[in-house]
Amino acid sequence: MRATQLYAPTLRESPAEAELVSHKLMYRAGLIRKAAGGLYSYLPLGWRTMKKIMQIIREEMDAKGGQELMMPIVQPAEMWQESGRWAVYGDEMMRLKDRHGRAFALGPTHEEMITTLIRDEVRSYKQLPLMLYQIQNKYRDEIRPRFGLMRSREFVMKDLYSFDRDVDGMNISYDKMYDAYSKVFTRCGLKFRAVEADNGAIGGGHSHEFTVLAPSGESSIAYCEACNFAASDEKAELKLIHADAEELLPLKKVSTPACHTIELVKNFLRVPIEKTIKAVAFMDDAERLILAFVRGDHEVNEIKVMNCVEGANHLYMADEKLITAAGSVAGFMSPIGIDKAIIVIDQSVMEMSNAVAGANEIDAHFVNVTPKRDFDAKKIIVADIRMVQVGDPCPHCGAPLKMTRGIEVGQVFTLGKKYSEALHATFLDEDGATKTFEMGCYGIGVGRTMAAAIEQNNDADGIIWPRAIAPFEVVVVPVNAKDDTQLAFAEKIYDELLAAGVDVLLDDRKERAGVKFKDCDLIGYPLRVTVSPKTLAGGNVEIKIRRSGEFMNFARSECVEKILDLLKNL
Repeated sequence: MRATQLYAPTLRESPAEAELVSHKLMYRAGLIRKAAGGLYSYLPLGWRTMKKIMQIIREEMDAKGGQELMMPIVQPAEMWQESGRWAVYGDEMMRLKDRHGRAFALGPTHEEMITTLIRDEVRSYKQLPLMLYQIQNKYRDEIRPRFGLMRSREFVMKDLYSFDRDVDGMNISYDKMYDAYSKVFTRCGLKFRAVEADNGAIGGGHSHEFTVLAPSGESSIAYCEACNFAASDEKAELKLIHADAEELLPLKKVSTPACHTIELVKNFLRVPIEKTIKAVAFMDDAERLILAFVRGDHEVNEIKVMNCVEGANHLYMADEKLITAAGSVAGFMSPIGIDKAIIVIDQSVMEMSNAVAGANEIDAHFVNVTPKRDFDAKKIIVADIRMVQVGDPCPHCGAPLKMTRGIEVGQVFTLGKKYSEALHATFLDEDGATKTFEMGCYGIGVGRTMAAAIEQNNDADGIIWPRAIAPFEVVVVPVNAKDDTQLAFAEKIYDELLAAGVDVLLDDRKERAGVKFKDCDLIGYPLRVTVSPKTLAGGNVEIKIRRSGEFMNFARSECVEKILDLLKNL
């Protein structure tokens, strides 16, 4: 490819709404352009990288026995109604009707579609296992699309679905995909961790997120340096905190005027914060009041709370009228004496004694609260519902946990029979008995992977691409393309690199050298080969390694061989 034929409109300034480095650099380097909020066009350079990521994904999926297909983006509502998700998926689903009034959705995911397909086609255990995947656009109406390709309304995803005859087979498929994902992100040149994760709206059994480590990441990750444990903050299971034994004092109500926060309560009563019980009030789609209680120095994990309450698909902050109707008061809530609410208590709260909790009336708290004595065990749900924090003991080995941030680029799930049972997808085993498929699903965000690579690989001058996913591996730059001798010399190197199988660009634009060099650094080509009057006079070429900034000079006769050697290590 010649730069004079390439559509690559670079910019010196970032768009005003861009916050993340990747969003700014993708815009400035001419990789993407915004069509509307959360909707982007991929320009040639960006699409070249996307295609390279997709090719790596295809190779690793195929190596594990995956077969590529393509399913409709527009999905009939009947499938989702049959699975039970049409009513509960939420406002993220983009819904539409055809001219006959039939309801459809733009696919946010394809569990229903693939399960229906297999249900109608696969009859025997002899056809199993099956792993089918596609690379296709997905649509989710994000309430606040932001960060460029990180959170958009339309995005490219690889989604693979596995079908097995039993749990052992499903776990084998899961392990295959876990290994394939590790290879995909390693080949893309990314630093990542696979962390235990919540299944979210997909449902099913256990799950891992593949997370690219980056300070700008939306995901918060707890990890242990003493063992291999890592989990998202939504998922991290925490050890029970046992309180020191002490003499139990009688429950008593005290006046706490205007003390509607934990900080005010602890200061007014002069008690340590770990002796207080914090309340957070939620409501679900059915407007049920859900009261969650954790220790005062802890935070409530909304995902864990939702997973504790049967039928809760989304949680919102509770309306104050709902709290009042249940017989309590915002800022003074307690499990004691509440009947019209679902009450979820963190397991460590149940170990407390002589603690402070709200009295369900304004300006009043209970002191000397001992939950095992004072809470009605028949009316509460006890579970781990708190957020992990730095220093918590690792659930595997007990060492202090650390926290970092990351960008989720892929996730693997075991689904079990969640969709196959709902959609009546069955097969016959060797004895002629009807069995239900055991399923798994596995997704990679292709655009997010590109953006995450930039978040991890950049400097003040622009992008620093890992070789495997760079739009071009090498750029050949004649300093003065108006000089026929320089241009001819550069073209010969370009032709030789093409013949050697290198993905190379010739920057034959009649621009100033400084402009071309800035574009090379901004776009992030791994190697730059420069032809100038100085190199011509010496019969050599200058090579710049983008990642290190190092310059090298090689004889013209050996430059192609040296470039091939350098590329092997990038």
